This record gives sequence, C-alpha cells and structure tokens, in this order.
Amino acid sequence: MTIDDARFPLTAAERELLPTEEEVQFFQEHGYYLSKKLLTDEEVDLLDSAADRFYAGHRDRTLPARPPRLAYWEPEKGDVHRHNDYIFYEDDTIRSILSKPIIAAVAGLISQTSQIRLWNSTLIHKPQRADDARNIVPWHFDRHYWQTCSSDEMLTAFIPFHDCGEEMGTITMVDGSHRWKETGNDDSTSRHFAERDRSELEDMLTENAAFNNVEVRKVPITIPKGHISFHHCRTYHGSGYNVSDRPRRAISLHLQDRTNQWRPFELSDGGQVIYNNDVLVRKDAAGNPDYTDPDFCPVLWEDAR
Repeated sequence: MTIDDARFPLTAAERELLPTEEEVQFFQEHGYYLSKKLLTDEEVDLLDSAADRFYAGHRDRTLPARPPRLAYWEPEKGDVHRHNDYIFYEDDTIRSILSKPIIAAVAGLISQTSQIRLWNSTLIHKPQRADDARNIVPWHFDRHYWQTCSSDEMLTAFIPFHDCGEEMGTITMVDGSHRWKETGNDDSTSRHFAERDRSELEDMLTENAAFNNVEVRKVPITIPKGHISFHHCRTYHGSGYNVSDRPRRAISLHLQDRTNQWRPFELSDGGQVIYNNDVLVRKDAAGNPDYTDPDFCPVLWEDAR
C-alpha cells in the first residue's frame, strides 16, 4: 500500500506513525492493534470540548431523517451510558479531527485495503458509576449488526479523549476471535447489544469459543491519550464499569474497506434488515442504498495506485 499525497497528504512525522509490517501482521493474527500517537493533546482536548458543546445542544447540522434504530442520548435520559450516532456528520470540529488522513491510512494499512470510507461514528460517554448494568458493554462483534454489508473486512477505531485504562472500563478484546467460525446465527444477531440480554451474549461467546476449541483470552487495551485502538469487525469485544473518578469519553469510528457495498439480508419472517445508513444515504442506479455516498460515507484515505 502507498499513501496518496495528492488527496491525502501526510507529513514526514506522520509517516513515522504508520504501522510496521510486523504490526500489520499482528492485526491480521490477533484482530486488534494499538496505534502510535496519532492525535496531538490539543486535538484530543478539542474533541472533548466539542463533546461538551454537543451535549449542551450545539449542532452544525442535523440528520435529514431519523433512522429506526438510532442511538441518540438526550438530556432527559439522565446520567446514563450515552451513545450518539452520526457525530461525524453533526459536528464540524469532530469531523475535521476524525478526517485526519493518518487515522484512515493506519486503518487501510492494517486491514490491507486500498480505500477507507466512513461507515458510522458514535460519541460515547460512560459515567463513573458501578450501580447501573447499562454501563457494561457485553461481548459482541460489530459484523453482526452490519448484515447489509458485503464485506467481512470492516473495522472500528476506538478513540478516547484521555488516558484510558482498566479502571475506566476500557475496551477489551477477545484475542484472535475474528478468525473463529461461528456455530450459526439467527435474527437476533442483527440486533444491537443494547437490545439484547447480556447473558445471552456471554453464552454466545462461550459457545463459539468451545465450537472453535479455543480458550477465551480477554485483553484490556490501555490507551494513552492521542493513541487509537483499532479492531476487526469480527473481533469480540466489550467493556466493564468505569470505576475511576471521571467519565470515560470516546468516539467509535466505524470504517469500510473499498469492497463494501449494500446487500440484501432477509430475516426469518421474510422481512429485510435495514441498517440506519440505509435511511440516510443516496440510492445507487439499482435503487439500493449507496455506501459510497460522500455525505455519509466519504472516502478518508485511498491507495495512490
């Protein structure tokens, strides 16, 4: 892979931040990767202050429609685990920082694709509370929720706004789980983890590990400020309570590889899975959702060749 200097220039200092061949191989084998420091302290602080403004009501633009499964915290919901989808679209400050070519370039190199496009983005605020089970993110992998996608090689960048360790309930990976074969799935796997019973998801992880005859190895990712944790769309991950003295704030930046496009996915009752993007993106020539829509799925990095 190369870096397209004409469209997505990197400085010499940024080039030093790209993953090595060994790190690319690590991602391919383990399903996750902790980057070097891709964001400056000032950029991370800007993300945090932009989140404050967003929670206070600031929007640079709002969604033209409200998708059926939109995660969207509002003040009346109180001090709970907050998720706000499409933060990249609604806030220009956050968009400008998340559009830094170095982030998508790292994603493209570790996933060995020639193009990275945005898929979705979620602003997250996990309060410092151990008395609400909704603050636990149960074991899951993102591919289950992206059944209308043709690709199995999408990935997510988890971007905290501060040093993030186990005390804060950092993201935790199940090592190598992106390589597992599944025991099978049903309609329930297309539902977000917030819509499912946590014990059911725990059982699914255990069953899949047994099916693959492997041990479940959970790896909490300690993420220094400005560093980013990437994981494959089939890597099981979750997070525990935040028992620190401050909220855990982050953005999950979901990314597509070049090959991804819409596909139909039928439910057992004959209905079709509809992902939130399907309501928002333009239609292609066949009348299907276009996952290359520049407003919602812009290209963030591309191979020069």
